Amino acid sequence: MIDTNKRLLGGAAAIALVAGMGGFAVSRCTTDTPVPAATEPVAPEGEAPTTTLTMTAAGIKDAGIATEAISAGGLAAEIVSQAVVSASPTGEAIVTARAGGAVTRVLKRLGDPVRAGEALAIVESRDAAQIAADRTAAGAKATLAQKSLARERYLYNQKVSARVDLEQAQAEAASAAAEARRAQVAAGAANVTRDGRGVIVASPISGRVTATTIRLGAFVQPEAELFRVSDPRQIQIEAAVGPADAGRLAPGDRAVIELPDGRTIDARVRAVTPTLSGETRSATAVLDVPGGGLQPGLAVRVRLLPSRGGSTTALVVPEEAVQSVGGSDVVFVRTAKGFRAAPVTTGDRSAGRIEIVSGLTAGQTIATTNAFLLKAELGKSAGEEE
Repeated sequence: MIDTNKRLLGGAAAIALVAGMGGFAVSRCTTDTPVPAATEPVAPEGEAPTTTLTMTAAGIKDAGIATEAISAGGLAAEIVSQAVVSASPTGEAIVTARAGGAVTRVLKRLGDPVRAGEALAIVESRDAAQIAADRTAAGAKATLAQKSLARERYLYNQKVSARVDLEQAQAEAASAAAEARRAQVAAGAANVTRDGRGVIVASPISGRVTATTIRLGAFVQPEAELFRVSDPRQIQIEAAVGPADAGRLAPGDRAVIELPDGRTIDARVRAVTPTLSGETRSATAVLDVPGGGLQPGLAVRVRLLPSRGGSTTALVVPEEAVQSVGGSDVVFVRTAKGFRAAPVTTGDRSAGRIEIVSGLTAGQTIATTNAFLLKAELGKSAGEEE
């Protein structure tokens, strides 16, 4: 009897539990609250797309992205010209042998660094031997003349010899001293070796050997060019400009040098030739480059920015700096942490340059070369956010 009652009570409890669960299930199915189908967060409507990129200075350099500070001046104000890097008058030296003879030692080769006064080669020469012998003989005569003068002075003071003898000795001593100085200067100019057998071919400036024609054992003529030494720190840019543009330029005007690798270097106009070349019918603007560092002979393009005539408030940037993002033109402005895409309105285009009507201000630094990489990175970031 007791077992039967327990079974009845257990069955009733099970029926009540099933009924409760069924009610809960029905309640879940008939509720008005929707269940989210996705667990990913949804960006709020109206949020602006990403316009900034975070990049370190090292990352910018590794990507090959060049930057440039923009300044006011429209296309009409700029003078674009082809130019060439050349050594300044004090930045290149032609090294010659001061006497003819055979090359016995070659101390420097093409590309080697040299210091001012450092020996490049040694030429054994009979002329050098003659110069050294003249120096020795002149020195000996000067010494003998000084001794004769001292003796005549002593005799004159003792009233033994006449004054005319003393004056004769003074004249001979002065002449011998002058001859000794001449021989000494000649030997120094020829840079004669200590043993007097040859001459030292030395560089008058510090730099690197950029050309050489010397060969060991070869016979060289006096004043023949043996080496050419250039100092890369002392260079200048020579740009050809038309007659009308030459009249707008003045010493001190700003210029921008565009290198083949996309980099730019600021420079200043040092002078403009007052006459035109008979072959090109153009003047030459000479630019000074602070710090140098460019190889002579390198062809570059320069943008000259005259301070008078044709100046406007418009801004001009390279065409490659303007990128199309979402159907709009943007320029990537350098920030403390990377770049910011700034929408701009463009104007006229000419010679790979484009005017910016609005969106930028003078003094800002923008990305120029490889700016398309920033566009690609911006699109990648936007895709990841979606």
